[in-house]
Amino acid sequence: IGLRSGAGSQKRSELRREGGDRSARTRVAVGKRRRCTRSECNTCGFRTATSIIYKPKTQSTMAEEGDANNSTTYGMTNPGVAAIKPPYHTTKDHFHEYINSGRNKDLNVADKDNLKDGEAIEGACDSPEHKAKKIKLEESDENESEKDNGELCQNKGEHKQNNKKARGQNKNRPHMKPKHYEYDRKLCTSVCQEPPRKCYFGDKCRFLHDVSKYLESKPSDLGDHCYLYNTYGKCRYGVTCRYAKSHIGPDNKNLVNEDLMKTWEKTVIVRNSLSKELQQVLRKKKFYFNKSEQYLKASNKDNKSKCAEEQAIVGTAMEMKLPISDSNITVEENDSSVGSQDNIMAGPQSLSCTENTLDDGHPPGEKQRTVELKETTIRSGTDAVKAKTVKDDKLITSAITLGVVTDEDIIKLRSCEKKQLNFKDKLYLAPLTTCGNLPFRRICKSFGADITCGEMAMCTKLLQGQSSEWALLKRHYTEDVFGVQLEGAFPDTMTKCAELLNQNIDVDFVDINVGCPIDLVYHKGGGCGLMNRLNKLEQIVKGMNSVLDVPLTVKIRTGVYEKVNIAHKIIPNLRDCGLSLITLHGRSREQRYTKLSDWKYIDYCAQLANPMPLFGNGDILSFEDANRAKAETRVSGVMIARGALIKPWIFTEIKEQRHWDISSRERFEILQDFRNYGLEHWGSDTQGVEKSRKFLLEWLSFLCRYIPVGLLERLPQRINERPPYYLGRDYLETLMASQNVSDWVKISEMLLGPVPPNFTFLPKHKANSYK
Repeated sequence: IGLRSGAGSQKRSELRREGGDRSARTRVAVGKRRRCTRSECNTCGFRTATSIIYKPKTQSTMAEEGDANNSTTYGMTNPGVAAIKPPYHTTKDHFHEYINSGRNKDLNVADKDNLKDGEAIEGACDSPEHKAKKIKLEESDENESEKDNGELCQNKGEHKQNNKKARGQNKNRPHMKPKHYEYDRKLCTSVCQEPPRKCYFGDKCRFLHDVSKYLESKPSDLGDHCYLYNTYGKCRYGVTCRYAKSHIGPDNKNLVNEDLMKTWEKTVIVRNSLSKELQQVLRKKKFYFNKSEQYLKASNKDNKSKCAEEQAIVGTAMEMKLPISDSNITVEENDSSVGSQDNIMAGPQSLSCTENTLDDGHPPGEKQRTVELKETTIRSGTDAVKAKTVKDDKLITSAITLGVVTDEDIIKLRSCEKKQLNFKDKLYLAPLTTCGNLPFRRICKSFGADITCGEMAMCTKLLQGQSSEWALLKRHYTEDVFGVQLEGAFPDTMTKCAELLNQNIDVDFVDINVGCPIDLVYHKGGGCGLMNRLNKLEQIVKGMNSVLDVPLTVKIRTGVYEKVNIAHKIIPNLRDCGLSLITLHGRSREQRYTKLSDWKYIDYCAQLANPMPLFGNGDILSFEDANRAKAETRVSGVMIARGALIKPWIFTEIKEQRHWDISSRERFEILQDFRNYGLEHWGSDTQGVEKSRKFLLEWLSFLCRYIPVGLLERLPQRINERPPYYLGRDYLETLMASQNVSDWVKISEMLLGPVPPNFTFLPKHKANSYK
C-alpha cells in the first residue's frame, strides 16, 4: 500500500504499537494512487487518493464472524491451499518442532496400540541418528543461500530464475540399489536352497558358503513373526530372512508347517513369471513370431502400394504445379485381419465369415513350403511353449498345438469372437509407474477396485528377456480383471511383443500407452509421441489386434501441446481399428499434471467414441468427483490414478457414497499391509526389505497430501489444493502429514526397522518433498 506523506509512516507505527496480526484487521479503504475507473474519465489521466483507516478486530468480533469468514480470509491469502479448521492451523516452525520434540514420547504410546503381530519399534526411536536421516534437499539449501544473498543480487532475471519452484524429476538423485546392501557378506543361493546344492561357480564364487560366518555379520532381526511363515507355512528365504528366528530351528534348519502349506498347494499365488528357458530363447533371438511376420509382410505390401500412389500424386502435382495437401495423398488402408467396431459390437446375425484363410495366413489353394519339424515342449510356469527345430536352427514358435487339431487351429479367430469384457461403470485403477506395483494393487483391490493394470513395460526390453521388465507383468490371484500396459514406437516390436505375451502370460486385456509425457519416451516416438504419428499408431493397433486373443485398449491424453487438442481427431480412427476401450486423460503432455482436467472435452470425445466405451481420467479424489464426472459427461466409467495414491480407500468411498474419516490407526494398518505384501513380493531378506522400503517411501510422498475429513472446513478435498501446515488429532496423524523426507524415513523405520548406514532417498518428483 503506497502512502504519500509522513502521516502514513506515523500511522503504520501506531498500528505496530497496537499489535495484532495483519490478517486480523479490516481494511476500510484502499490506500493507493489509482486511476479513475469512470468511463468518461478513461483518457483524462485524473488520479484520486483515499485515506487509510484500519480498524483492529477484537476477539468478540472474530468469534461472531465464525469459521467461514476465517476460511475465506485464509483462502484469499493462500490460494491453492486447502481450508483447514482454525483450531488445527499451525506454523511451519511449530509443526516441525512438535514432530521433533514429541517423537520419543507420543510415538511410543501410539505404536503400542497400532502395531500388529507384536512388532517392535526400537529402530524408530532408539536407533542411532544416521547422517542420511538428516536429509536436506538441494533446492532448500539453494533457496536459503539465495535468501541471505538476495540483497547483493543485482541481476533480477538471474535471481528470479534461481527462485523457481521445484518441478520435474530428480533425475540425478543419489540412491543405492537394494541388491548392493550386504554385497560383500551375502550368503550364496546354493546354500539357502533345500536341500543345499553344489555351487556352480565353485571357489570363484564371491558370496559366503559358511552359514555360521554369515550369521555373525547378519543384521539383527526386525521382529519375532515372519509374515511368509505365518501365512503360507514356509519362508523360502531361510536363514537370510530378517524375521528368521520365528522359523529357524536347531542346526539353522528352516522349519515348515506342512498343514498350512497344504491349503495353498492348488493355488497359484503369482502368475506371469519369466522362466529361465524362455529367457534364454529370447536372449538368443530364437523365438519365431509366426503371426507377426505374416501381418508385417502384408502391411509392407500395402505400404509399398501406398507409397507408389503417393509418388504418382506428387509427380502429377509437380507437373501441374498444384499444392499438395494431406487430403490429396490420403489412401484408405484395408486390413482383412482386423474387424471394425461394428463387427465387434454386432450380434449373432453378423457372424458370417467373409475370409477364407488358414492359420498361417495363406489361402487354401496356395502351395506352401514344407519342412520337417522336430517338436519339443518347454514349460514356462503354467504356460506351454512349443519348440521347433528347422534343420539345425532352433526356433521357438508361438503356436501351441497340443492334442487333436480342431477348427480353432485352422480357422482364424475374428475380432467379434475374441474374449469380451464389460467395462461399464467399473472402477479402474490406472497403471502407475513406480507406485503401481503389485503390493499397492493388492491394497487398492481390497478397498474395491474392479480393474487393475500393471506398470508401463517397454516392449523392446520384454523382447530381450529382461527380468526387471517382466516383473512388471506379474499378476496376483486376487486380481480378477487384470491387464498389462505396453509402450513402444514401432509396429514391428509392438506386434511381436503382443504375440509373445499372448502365449506366455495370463491377462484379460492389453493396453497401449499413448499418454506417457516423459522425455525419454516421447523423443523416441513412444507415449504421447504416437499422437503425432497417427499412421504408425493405427498400424500398431491393427497389428496387435491381429495377434491377440484378448481385448486391446489405449490410454491417451488430450494432445501434446496445451490448448491444442487433437484427441478428437484420433479417437474415430482408433474406434474403427477395433479397440475395446479408450481412456482419455483430460490434460496435454505440456500440462503434465498442472491445471484442472478438461472434462468438457472428455465428454465431447465420449460422444465421438460411441458405441465404443470411453473412460475419463483426471482430478478424481472423492465420490462427489466421480458422481459429477458420470452425471455431466457420457463416459462409461472413470479411471483413478493420483487419487488412489493419495487415498487408496477412495474406491470404498465411491461404492458406499460416503466420506470416510479414516483414523491414523487405520491408515497405519494399511501401511502394515503394504509392508507384508512387499516382503512377500520382493523378499524378506535384506535386499527385499530395502526394496520394500524404497517403494514405501515413494508412496508416502503422495500419502502425505491427504487431509483427514474431520479437519477440513469444506468437503471434499480438491486434488489441486496443497495441504497447509496443521496439527492432527494425534501425533501419528501429524507425522503422516509431514512433507519432509526425514519424517517419511521415520515412518518406514516403524515398519521395517532402522535404515542401513549408507541409506539415502529422494522422491522421484522434486515437488513431493520440502521443509
